[in-house]
Amino acid sequence: MKQATEKYDFIVVGGGMSGMCAAIAAARLGVRTALVQDRPVLGGNASSEIRMHICGADKHGTQNNARETGIIEELLLKNRYLNPQHSFSVQDAVFWDCVSKEENLDLYLNARVLDVDAADGRIRSVRAVQMTTETEYTLLAEFFADATGDGFVGFAAGAQYMYGREGRNVFDEPDAPAQSDSLLMGSSIMFSAKDMGRPVPFIKPDWAYTYTESDLENREHSEITSGYWWLEVSGDLDVIDDAEKIRDELLRILYGVWDHVKNQPGHRAENYALDWVGAVPGRRESRRLTGDYVLTEQDVLSCRAFADVVAYGGWDMDVHVPKGFLSLDRMPTTYYMTKDLYGIPYRCLYSRNIENLFLAGRAISASHIAFGSTRVMGTCAVVGQAVGTAAAVALSHGLRAARAVGEHIEELQQTLLKYDCYLPGKFNTDTEDLARDACVSATSHRPDCEPQKVISGCSRDVGNTCHRYVSQGIAAAGERLTLTWSTAVEANEVIVRFDSNLRYELTITQSDRIRSLQRDFPVELVRDFDVELYAGAVLQKKIEIRNNIQRSRYIGFDKTTFDKLTLVLYNTYGAPDATVFEVRVYNEPMKKAAY
Repeated sequence: MKQATEKYDFIVVGGGMSGMCAAIAAARLGVRTALVQDRPVLGGNASSEIRMHICGADKHGTQNNARETGIIEELLLKNRYLNPQHSFSVQDAVFWDCVSKEENLDLYLNARVLDVDAADGRIRSVRAVQMTTETEYTLLAEFFADATGDGFVGFAAGAQYMYGREGRNVFDEPDAPAQSDSLLMGSSIMFSAKDMGRPVPFIKPDWAYTYTESDLENREHSEITSGYWWLEVSGDLDVIDDAEKIRDELLRILYGVWDHVKNQPGHRAENYALDWVGAVPGRRESRRLTGDYVLTEQDVLSCRAFADVVAYGGWDMDVHVPKGFLSLDRMPTTYYMTKDLYGIPYRCLYSRNIENLFLAGRAISASHIAFGSTRVMGTCAVVGQAVGTAAAVALSHGLRAARAVGEHIEELQQTLLKYDCYLPGKFNTDTEDLARDACVSATSHRPDCEPQKVISGCSRDVGNTCHRYVSQGIAAAGERLTLTWSTAVEANEVIVRFDSNLRYELTITQSDRIRSLQRDFPVELVRDFDVELYAGAVLQKKIEIRNNIQRSRYIGFDKTTFDKLTLVLYNTYGAPDATVFEVRVYNEPMKKAAY
């Protein structure tokens, strides 16, 4: 086995949605970062190995204007544009491309972290073995993020953690069980089925189980093409220690259920054949690492506002029945409905007792009940971006403890807002944003969608409050949105946020039902536009952007002095009007070209 040692500023272990967003965020802010993933592909439960669609606060598009933005939005917009056929393998390639192009980011695929070197409440290094290259790596860093899902890095470092269901008295949660126990939500295995255009047989393996319609009366199985999330096992089998047994049990259940769907009358599956069966179960719950604060049921249901909010959720608390499919007499899950978005405080995103360990993904500091909401991948993604940004803030100030970033919470929040993370109740107050001092006008606008909305401080509509400029049609020569300053400014970056229709979800999916709730690539997105910079009546610089596919565009250029900035909006992907949510203008060193 070859040996290698590498030193980084920040190491993220786990390449699911949260780990990817954490690593990209840090790298773009100038942090030398490593992303260590023990699988050959990125995306975790959203990868081609498991094929789960990315749920989030929008609740499959039923919660208005709630979809997560920032890096997750960037990834999913690119994927939807390149991958309208909903191929999870193509999505793997999109994720790999987005990570691989980052200059400050090294990617270690097929690399399993086996040991953590920690002492005196601090991690010094992790040891990872990359099976494909037969190389053992010792990776050192100032800060680490546990995005493993199972909280393995924290566990191996001696971090405090929670496991199982907390009893009602622990956090005074009304819907917690009466007593604490070790029961968890289970792992699931997915499948897909294909219409062959003619009747095809299915012969059940002798090792598969047999089920009747009465067995499955509490399990909706009318959609037969995309697998069932309730093919789930937990309970007496430990999600980690018994992982191999769980996979085998899931295969027996899956093939038994498919036998029922195929060979029992009434399911209209005569022409369908199994096209793919997952070999890797998707885990829902294992360890949850403990931070300075534990998010609870009350926080989620009351949509609590936190002064140190750095992310948000909105998925209903979706708490699966103990033992999963082994509890066929009960409904597979209980939903505790959220009324709106809730904040996730920074204090949930670092370890209470390991000072340089950030918490991302499923392993953040939340109770079992609250975890029923925070565990979904859209929420995990924005948590990841918050963690990567916090690591950058810590390193920029020479801090040694993740907790200490709390002393710079406004800087962290304003940086997240700058890079298109929505924080409930927080607005742009960035004193470096020159656009805030501009007067804004336009050649046309719709009622209640005035030009000055682009400097309102909020980059999405909230409730009944509109924060967007919308033109009245689009003229042949383009609609002109203009920012004017009373005295000239010098700048080298313009940020523009367009409308990618946050009322609908972007995730690809195997499910015909979920696809029916979606739309294609957002027609509202501005496709072609120019940025024009003027000093008086003299054009100083013109930047042409064509075939834009992103909500947020970070447009860098050589420092220029100007007193007027005009966006010339030529067309969209089909909408009759042009929409802009936000314009920012900066004069500062560029952090990273990809932004």
